[in-house]
Formats: sequence, structure tokens, C-alpha cells
Amino acid sequence: MAKKKQAKKGAEELQKMPMPRAPGTPEIPKEAQEKLKEIKKKLEKFKDKALEKFEDYIMGLTLLPPPKPKEGEKVNKDIISVLILVDDSDSKKMSKYELREKLQSIMETTAKEVDKNITPDVVILSELWQNCYDGKNDLLQLISMGAPIHDTGMLQAIKISEIHKTMVLKKFEKYIVSYVLAGSLTQGRATKSSDIDVWVVIDDTDVKKMTRVELKDKLRAIIIGMGVEAGEITGIKNKLNIQVYILTDFWDSLKEANPIIFTLLRDGVPFYDRGMFMPWKQMLRMGKIKPSTEAIDMFMSSGDQMLNRVKFALKNIGMEDIYYAILTPSQAALMLYGIAPPAPRETAELMRDIFVKKEKLIEAKYVDILEKNINIRKDLEHNAKKEISGKEVDQLLSDAEKYLARIKKLFTQIEKMKEEEDMIKIYDNVITIIRDVLKSEGIERVGDVEIVSTFENELIAKGLIPAKYLRSLNEIIKAKKDYEEKKLTKQEVESVKKESRGLIKVLVEHIQRKRGRELDRAKIRFKYGEKFGEVLLLDNVAFVTQDIDKPEKEISKASVRKDGRLDALQDSNLEELEKELSRTKVPARVFIHEGIFEDLKRLFGKDVQILVNY
Repeated sequence: MAKKKQAKKGAEELQKMPMPRAPGTPEIPKEAQEKLKEIKKKLEKFKDKALEKFEDYIMGLTLLPPPKPKEGEKVNKDIISVLILVDDSDSKKMSKYELREKLQSIMETTAKEVDKNITPDVVILSELWQNCYDGKNDLLQLISMGAPIHDTGMLQAIKISEIHKTMVLKKFEKYIVSYVLAGSLTQGRATKSSDIDVWVVIDDTDVKKMTRVELKDKLRAIIIGMGVEAGEITGIKNKLNIQVYILTDFWDSLKEANPIIFTLLRDGVPFYDRGMFMPWKQMLRMGKIKPSTEAIDMFMSSGDQMLNRVKFALKNIGMEDIYYAILTPSQAALMLYGIAPPAPRETAELMRDIFVKKEKLIEAKYVDILEKNINIRKDLEHNAKKEISGKEVDQLLSDAEKYLARIKKLFTQIEKMKEEEDMIKIYDNVITIIRDVLKSEGIERVGDVEIVSTFENELIAKGLIPAKYLRSLNEIIKAKKDYEEKKLTKQEVESVKKESRGLIKVLVEHIQRKRGRELDRAKIRFKYGEKFGEVLLLDNVAFVTQDIDKPEKEISKASVRKDGRLDALQDSNLEELEKELSRTKVPARVFIHEGIFEDLKRLFGKDVQILVNY
């Protein structure tokens, strides 16, 4: 019944829908109104047929402006271009390319059943986002000019964001570093009532005529005003939440491991980027952006402040504050333990796995409090729970106070455990890595007594490691002995930590350089068309990277036969490649059989070229 009402409402909206026009074009002549009515009827019929088959997957259908004819071609005024946006987040049985091709074929057949002039174009959500990652905004511009026929919320979010972005860039392009769509929209969870979260990062590194604060306040006021104007232009009533950051503040938030910024980098989609956002996103994926001590202190101290606010705030606001009051210190505890700040939905599970089951530092009933709080907030957010009573708020507040008191004790427990572990861990890590480096140089076994002399003779004396790191190793060994005799102070432990970080870094870099040279011997780089690919040959398996210049690497793998030929390619990923490299020794000699060249021709075309001495 609800679906019928929704369909009826959609039909009424379609009848009121104006034809999309490119900016600056005149209004539709009156004589074209009858033709427009016929087009709307056809579009309604096509929409109903499409949704009947794929309602759970179609996020939106939008009528596009007539395509521009190619040079020399005549304008076909009868073409009705329709873009179909499809959610592919649950696609597991087939590749994204296969899904798109299959849906495109079905939509073309469905369109012909209605009218031969309807030209559908299926776009999957991940393809749309990948275009944004690659700096290609043509699809966004098309959607912004379209007239939605059906929309679950994503099309209107893209439309208003793209129009707002265009307005902002037109006035302030030299100051804008990135314009990013964020929130639930980027995960394909948009609804018609979803808030539309966008982030604008402003370059303040070359400000001369005003302070950075003045620049931020001035641009922020204008940019938010433009958001209101974009809503009026489009008629989209959803709240456009605009967060404006100056570049220096954004960088500080990155160093402080602010979870909001972490989430933005992880899930955000750049609608405009001058080359800053995507490198940050890649660095986060590589684990190069990590929480600092200041971040841990900041999250821990926020708990009491938020609980004090709860006591004086309205009950619905109190619910939000209680949630963060216990979530944020929980994230801080995990960060102090050595784990990057997790997403809210992962926090309770991690707290249980680490502090209840593994370390046995906290009782399970306290994690139950956190889990209950997260679930209640989730139910309220998704309207599964319509309201919360005063009695429930009181109970949540009482439980939160108990939880926060217990988390403070947990911090003391973690700090004591870390202090006891630190010195032993530093020593063990350094000795283990030194043994790995020596093993890479052909020295398999070294006893604890000979470790310093062997390090000096085989690595320092031969110029593989700078001589100053011999002093660092001796200090670490002495510090371990002093610690066991309880002579080492906390300040001295911190000093040894600093020395060990420098030593470990230079040792790891040595291993990586050596490993890199080994891997280069096992690689075949090739060119096909304008793209460059790469084959990494290990003992029994080969990994193929189809486009090494693409930020999101498409990696496949194939078994290597005894005759050197490759079996059929299977989908793989960077994580699987790293695991294989960690457990497989790179062959000292790699032989390239003739069959490999035939396989490359089969996979990438006859014009494939092998690069030599790259």
C-alpha cells in the first residue's frame, strides 16, 4: 500500500517536472508543451518498469539535457536521455563491470518496450565515486542539470552539492583546496531526508592582507550563504551542512588524529581537489597518519565536560552527549593501547576483544553499557525507536557515570602495563629487526652475546648502516639492564624510545631497499595503449597490476604453471599481495618463459610492449 502511494506521488511530481535546461537557455516554447506531456508519460512508464525489476538497487533516474551532436552530425531532437544511478555496494556475485553491463542491457531492452527514443545510461555508484577520485567531474555536472524522475536522495544531494561547488569555485577558486562530499551519502545510504554534508578546505598559507581567522570567517559566511542560495535555486529543502576548514587547522586536526577528520578522509568523495585530499586519503589507507599523545589526552578529558552538559541539557540533546561522553574516552583507551581511533560501531567490539577477553583489564558489564548506548543511538537515528523517556535518560546518565569512572581506572591500568612492557618491547623489537637485517645479508643465527659485535662488523663497518646507530644500540642494551635492576626512570625510558625509533627506522628502510631490489628482479613492466601494467612473478603465483598509475590499483592473480604460462586471472587486492610477499621468498633468479609474452598478448592485446631497463 505504501509503495502504491509512493508511486502515485512520484507520478504527480513527474507531471509537474520541468524539462532540464542548460544554464542560460530560454524557456520552453508553449507549442512544445504537448510534446513534453507525452515525454513525461513515457518516462513514467519506463520508471515503473525499471523499479518493478530493480527497485532495491536503483538510487535514482534523471532526465538529462539533450546530448550535444558530434561535429558533422544532425541534432536528433527525439532522443530522450535518461541516467540511471545504481547502488552496487552489495554486488558480490559478479564484478562491477559485469553488473553495469548486465543492467545496461536490461535497461535498453526495457526502454525499447516503452519508446525507441529513450536512451538509458546506467552508472554504478562506485564508478561515479571513482571518477571523482580521478578528478573527472563530467557525470556530476550532467546530474546537476538533470530533472529527477525517481530519487532516493542521492541525486538531489549530488545536484545541490555540485551547484554549490560551482558557485564557490567561481568566486574563490584560488583559495579552495578541496570540496568534499561526506557522511552517509558517500556510503550509498542516502534518503530523501538525509542531511547533505560537505567540507570545504581553504588555503590560508599565503594570506597577507588579513589574519587567517578573518579569512576563514569571511569566506565561511559567504560560502554558507551560497549554500542557502543553492537550495533556493534547486528547490532542494534538505539541510546542506557546510563545514569550512582553513588548511592549517585541517592539518592540525590530522596530526591530532581527530576521528571526524579520519572519517572524512576515509569515506569522503572529492567533488573538487587541487591535489591535497587524495594524497591524504592514500596516506590514511597506508597507515601513515597516526594518533598523537595530545589526541589521547584530548579525548580522555572530553568525557567529564560532556557529562556536565548532559545534566543541564534537554533530554534529546542529553542522549547525544551521553553517547559521545562514553564513546570518546573508549576510543582514547584504545588509542593509548596502540590502536588507531576506530569507527563508533567497531568500538564496543574492540573494547570487549582487547580489554575483556585478551588483557582481562575491565569487566564485561561495562562494555555492555557502551554497546547498549550505541544501539539506542542507532535506533533513534534510524527511527526504529521514536522517542526516549526521562527515566531512560536518567538510567543512561547513571550508567555513563559508572562507565566513565571505570574507564579512568582502565587508563591507569593501561599506563602501568605499557610502562612495564615498553622497555622489554623496545629491546625485543630492536634485536628482532637487527636479526632480520643480518639474515637478509646471509647471517642466519646470532646469539645475544654476539649481537653488538656482529652488528658492528657486518653492518656498521661495511657502511650499510651509519656508525652513530651503534651508540643507539649500546644505549638500548644498557637501558634494558638498568630497567631490570630498577635503575631506569620514566624520563630515561622516553629517551630510549626516541633512540629506538631512529634505529628501527634506518633498519627497516635498509630491509625495504633490499627487498625492493629483489622485487624489481621479479617484475615485468609492459605498455598497452596509453596504460602501463606490471607482472610480479613469484614461485607459484603471479600478480598482475593492470594500471600502475591508477590510485586505486586493480590487482589480479594467476597460478604459474610448470611451463611458465599463466592460468586464468582471478580478482585479488593489495592486501593479498602483501600477505603473499610476507610469506613467500622472492626467487633469487627469475626466468621469463616465452609463454608469458603470449599470455600478455592474450590479456592486453597484440600491441602490448615489454619495457626493458625501466
